[in-house]
Amino acid sequence: MEIFAVDTKRLLDTFTELVAIDSLSGHERAMADRLKVKLGDLGCLVREDNTGKVIGGSAGNVIGVLRGNVAGPTLILCAHMDTVTPGEGKQAVLTNGEIRSNGRSVLGADDAAGIAIILEALRVVKESKYSHPSIKVIFTVAEEMGLQGAKNIDLGLVDNTLGFVLDAGGPVGTIYVSAPFHRKFIARIRGKAAHAGEEPEKGINAIQVAADAIVRMRLGRIDTETTANVGLIQGGTATNVVPAEVEIKGEIRSLKKEKLLKQSVQIEESVRSAALDYGAHAEIEMVDNYDGFSLKENNPAVVLAAKAVKAVGLTPVLASSGGGSDANILNAKGVPTVNLSIGMEAVHTTDEHIKVADMVLAAKILIALIQEAIVSPGHTLTNNFPDPS
Repeated sequence: MEIFAVDTKRLLDTFTELVAIDSLSGHERAMADRLKVKLGDLGCLVREDNTGKVIGGSAGNVIGVLRGNVAGPTLILCAHMDTVTPGEGKQAVLTNGEIRSNGRSVLGADDAAGIAIILEALRVVKESKYSHPSIKVIFTVAEEMGLQGAKNIDLGLVDNTLGFVLDAGGPVGTIYVSAPFHRKFIARIRGKAAHAGEEPEKGINAIQVAADAIVRMRLGRIDTETTANVGLIQGGTATNVVPAEVEIKGEIRSLKKEKLLKQSVQIEESVRSAALDYGAHAEIEMVDNYDGFSLKENNPAVVLAAKAVKAVGLTPVLASSGGGSDANILNAKGVPTVNLSIGMEAVHTTDEHIKVADMVLAAKILIALIQEAIVSPGHTLTNNFPDPS
């Protein structure tokens, strides 16, 4: 029997089944119910937490525990259930080994592919009767809403626990060992209303102040580790009224906390100086969304992931991500966690797609990872794993 006996058809069937389930952020009820059944069929102890009630969503995080039959670190395998919009009526279309959406919605490979890969890997481990350490599967809700599901999960004791999130693009075999700190900001500028035609000189145009403030901000790619963006601006009531109020919403990301703080100061000074020059009033609020993380090459989670990638004949690539994932939160909760690429591309767009071969390869890496977790350092991966009975 081939050691990485992934059933390609079964994996594809699982993926297309999950894609067809509407699961927008905050509305994951149908997906959660389906996954609880699937985890139960795999012999997991399954529960759903109360995160849905906490965040006002329809479902909580789904957690399945597959008890180990051999010593080793507890492995957390994580993917999220929710999708972004447009995400209703999703349909997977297979053409020449590549799965795409029908062009009217996202595909939902982010992150139904991660879920399907985890389920397939566990099926192979169970069917092949491989020995394995304890495995905790976590399917989170509201990841696309600022990692809300992961933030509200109670992991309990995390000693000797390693985490692996399957929620990244890039070539399969890429291991994301760092991700940025993330901060949101809201700037509110108050000018003075006046009739735009009769006496505009009596007003202070808040939109003009906001525009000047934005010009003064350093935005886009600040350096190799830092980005900043203004994404929303709202204000004004009518074209014939000098606008009295405007609100600017944006974000800052950096792999280094000190750079995040420096960029925060620059943006705040831009807002306040522009307001001062025009005689307007400004308030700015900075809110930390999640912490970044950076794992060294010798971190146990990184070492284990690299061994698994090598076991399937690939060269592991350690990389930094510009976006956040549930890995940020698991690291903050004390679980060394990396994010593994599953090969998805053009996520959050109607052009989202993923190759079947990449999903199969990612599943093989996960199977290897589960097995490598129980072997001694320097041991060569073989098919001679003892029967758990």
